[in-house]
Amino acid sequence: MDYLHFLRTNWLFLLAGFLLTFTSSYGQTYFISLFAGEIKADFGLTDGQWGGIYTLGTTASAIAMIWVGVLTDRFRIRALALGVMIALALACLAMSVNTSWVLLIAVIFALRLTGQGMMSQLGSVAMVRWFEATRGKALSLSSMGYAVGQAILPIAFVALFAVMHWRSLWVLATGMVLLTIPAVLVLLRQERTPQSMAAEAQIAGMHGRHWTRPETLRSPLFFLMIPMIAGPAAWGTALFFHQVHLVETKGWALVNYVALMPIYTLSAITATFASGWAIDRFGVSRIVPVQMLPFAFSFVVLAFAETIFMAGVGLVIFGIGQGMQATGASTFWAEYFGTRHIGAIKSAAAALMVFGSAIGPGVTGALIDWGVDFQAQMLPIALFYFGAAGLAAFGIFKYRPALGR
Repeated sequence: MDYLHFLRTNWLFLLAGFLLTFTSSYGQTYFISLFAGEIKADFGLTDGQWGGIYTLGTTASAIAMIWVGVLTDRFRIRALALGVMIALALACLAMSVNTSWVLLIAVIFALRLTGQGMMSQLGSVAMVRWFEATRGKALSLSSMGYAVGQAILPIAFVALFAVMHWRSLWVLATGMVLLTIPAVLVLLRQERTPQSMAAEAQIAGMHGRHWTRPETLRSPLFFLMIPMIAGPAAWGTALFFHQVHLVETKGWALVNYVALMPIYTLSAITATFASGWAIDRFGVSRIVPVQMLPFAFSFVVLAFAETIFMAGVGLVIFGIGQGMQATGASTFWAEYFGTRHIGAIKSAAAALMVFGSAIGPGVTGALIDWGVDFQAQMLPIALFYFGAAGLAAFGIFKYRPALGR
């Protein structure tokens, strides 16, 4: 089944997934970090202090995701999306009016939990549950919401800085979230729900079993995959979180760097579709061992980049990694641990991802305050990615026979 036919026959559900992932943008680091300069100026924060606040709020949201994410196994996506999107809108509104650095931690917590955490969880779990043999295609199409958000929102909001106060832009974000709610509810009027899915439609994992979350967390395979889960979130988040600092140290204009986002997005989109097709054709086991390598090479290129052109090359390679990660990680949990408890398992993975995104800005921000600029940190980060690729490859090699297929 090609992408166009698949899209025509499933467009309602795929568009719902697209809107869910797109709306996660307002809680994603690349969006929040656009306001880093203004937030630091208004609240009188250094890079390290701002990174510390971001780490505290994001870490708290990661802890909350362990329990909140399980709700996707118990309730319809439609009902959960309504509540989460209202909460996300309120978080955006809170950012527009807050003047306390202490309350800023709570605002970051709310944005990260509802945006990056739950909106992403709803989008990926929906695709994994609703589609079986075409899971890779479904994830690649729905995850275009991430790509489109990252392509258009930074450019649009940076341009609006010239005519609107940064706090007013968060009011605009509030309105955009609220306007998306009716569309999502209409698209999911005839939602496929966990309760309506036949037991035989669920796909078992290793040893023909549906693993529970406690069993998954005790599996050595889970621990081998932790760097693969947390690494891209940690260091990819840091890359976008410190984009203002990076362009200052490199001597580039922020507007020129942000203008590279569509090129990066095109790369991510291409890799997403290619990896989605490859997963359905060859299996996720052939994708996971190599999906960390583009991240590693991108940080090497960016570390030595002296021109905007080379920055674009680095971001294109980084986009390849993001595209592979968008489909590979979610499919991996379903294939190796089964789909019956996928919401609970995915919430644990999402918590690790969110926790990684908390650690990255905090660690790198502290190092910047200590005199180690982000450019100097890039080669050690690349080594981390190479190590994560090795652990993932070892895990797949060791446990793939347990799939029995």
